[in-house]
Amino acid sequence: MTPSAEPGADPRLPAQIIVLGLISLLTAMSSAMIIGLLPVFLATVLSVHMTSIGIIEGFAGAANSITKIFSGALSDLIGRRKPLLVFGYGLSALVKVLFPLADTALTVFIARAIDRVGKGARDAPRDALLADMTPAALRGSGFGLRAALYTLGFVLGPLSAIGLMVLSDNNFRLVFWIALLPALAAIVVLAFCVTESPGVPSLDNGTRRRVDRGALLSLALPYWWAVAIAAMFALARFSEAFLILKAHAVGVEQAFTPLIIMMTYLVYSAAAYPCGKLADRIDRRLQLGAASLILIAADFVLADADAVWGAVAGAMLWGLQMGISYGLLNAAIADTVPAHLRGTAFGIYDFVTGLATFVASAAAGWCWSIGGPNLTFQIGAGAAAAALIMVLIWPGSTRRSVDSYPGSVEPK
Repeated sequence: MTPSAEPGADPRLPAQIIVLGLISLLTAMSSAMIIGLLPVFLATVLSVHMTSIGIIEGFAGAANSITKIFSGALSDLIGRRKPLLVFGYGLSALVKVLFPLADTALTVFIARAIDRVGKGARDAPRDALLADMTPAALRGSGFGLRAALYTLGFVLGPLSAIGLMVLSDNNFRLVFWIALLPALAAIVVLAFCVTESPGVPSLDNGTRRRVDRGALLSLALPYWWAVAIAAMFALARFSEAFLILKAHAVGVEQAFTPLIIMMTYLVYSAAAYPCGKLADRIDRRLQLGAASLILIAADFVLADADAVWGAVAGAMLWGLQMGISYGLLNAAIADTVPAHLRGTAFGIYDFVTGLATFVASAAAGWCWSIGGPNLTFQIGAGAAAAALIMVLIWPGSTRRSVDSYPGSVEPK
């Protein structure tokens, strides 16, 4: 049985999902204003080697993931999600002051690492909170809607960065200062508009469980298989910094390199919600298989691109496969674990995929330095092909309700 609304009622997404999406939009807008310019800033202003850029991006992803595994478990232990969200969003906003002040690669490295620690502190509890407050029959839709709003921020952010770069005669540091504003606005919305779901396990209602070895062993095979597939996707899908560098390599001017991130996330945003809804209705193996094939196509287009249109086309395909797969994989995680372990489960999931992203980004930087973008994206296509094989033999292709787990707490 799948929990949902009352019999005969039309289940609806809670308004809190939109609030979480708005917070994500503001934060993503702030991050995109920086990330869309940062690789070129490092390469041209600070004269950082390409391999070092890959290591910076990869380590930032690893710091993000390591934090998630602890923050997710902590949110389960204390039975509260919001305090960790406030800490994570606040830390990321405050550390952004280092970007406009940076005059060495080390400062950027530290800023990116701390920013990603903040992201790690909030992401697993946020995803667990979203799963807590969303009816199980609509989880794909809920995660898809949040992703759509989040990625809209990665459209508005680059647009803002481009406008500011043109108006300021390529003043990177001014754009980095202005990027602080939406990050601070997100904290205000979070503090006053987000409330804990009554379905969150807590000490007060007696449903909180210990997070120990026995609890982790209770996580079922479909969960671990979904984590393994997501990790393979992460290996195939290294940092978007390399999309920006590819665009710069084929002739996109510094001020307009954020357009690549904008086009990527415009497609991602448009696809995330409808594909999330689709994941609630069809065999998920079909949808993930399509995402794998599109990622392979994106890599080949980017590898062969020698003009701006090729880089844009590859970036748009990249965004499409992200939109197809994001809500599906998050819903699969939420559906295959009991409520009192959701934070832990999302933390493990994020840790494993982040570690894979670190390996992929560091390897991509090395491949770029010895074989250029062609080798980098060709190897990415090979990893995407491996992900496709894993999807085809995935035993968890259809939805599995967490109702089967004793002690699960579902929103009504």
